[in-house]
Amino acid sequence: MISILFPTDFSKNSMNAITYALEFFKYEKVAFYFMHAYQKDVYDHEDLLSRDNFDDVLERVKAQSEASLEELLKTVNEMAPNPRYTYHSISAFGSLVEEANEIADRKNIDLIVMGTKGKSDDRKIVFGSQTFQVLKYVQCPVLAIPKNYTNTQPKRILFPTDYLIPYKRRELKLLCDLAAPYRSIVDVLYVSKIDKLSIRQEDNQAFMKGTICKTEINFITANSRKVAETIQEYIKENEVDMLVMVNTQHSFLENMLFPSNIDKVSLDLKIPLLAMQNSTRSTSELL
Repeated sequence: MISILFPTDFSKNSMNAITYALEFFKYEKVAFYFMHAYQKDVYDHEDLLSRDNFDDVLERVKAQSEASLEELLKTVNEMAPNPRYTYHSISAFGSLVEEANEIADRKNIDLIVMGTKGKSDDRKIVFGSQTFQVLKYVQCPVLAIPKNYTNTQPKRILFPTDYLIPYKRRELKLLCDLAAPYRSIVDVLYVSKIDKLSIRQEDNQAFMKGTICKTEINFITANSRKVAETIQEYIKENEVDMLVMVNTQHSFLENMLFPSNIDKVSLDLKIPLLAMQNSTRSTSELL
């Protein structure tokens, strides 16, 4: 069984991500957790004028959160009455990052799914502030779905890597589980001016070859120093349907998506991004 967490703000973008996942995972046995963290809604509430009416505003926002989640569960049950699916809701007074991390640990979540943007839907940025925070700070793989994206049958998945990271078996298995039902081709792309791999790189590549299963895998080397541009060109030229990257310090993903100013994101992402966090909740999952 796969456990999936949906942080939601009940926006159209969030609903599109939910719709995408309900269709994408239809062949799998899945436990879905729909979570609304409403701390920000309380502190930003127009009726919160002083400490004196804090409890009143808190109760109102909490009640609205629970009612909205109940309505969402009703909607998804009507959309996807899949006997393989189980649905759960969590309403929490806390920050999105704190609650997502806590639930990921407590419920042993395999994957977080959310839209690349939420209610703000700013066209100038690739990721909204809430998605950005989850991608950067929550220790769990994240599948981010762009606005209005509907292709739930990926034919080609791109996985850029420098082979320097000791991948976790659980996360590579997740990639396998995503690719297998659709017989997706996985292209593992190494961007470098140097063809020869170090011993560590060879070992990590061998681990990938032995772990990613049930699908066609191509190991490709692109002779270039321009990592972001090479990835963008590969996506366009090969009709890639999903991008998989590892988010760790000094990684391709961090350099491309997490500059000092979120508005300067350099990757114009129009396909789903699977960000594997490469952070450990269990040391046994490490190579």
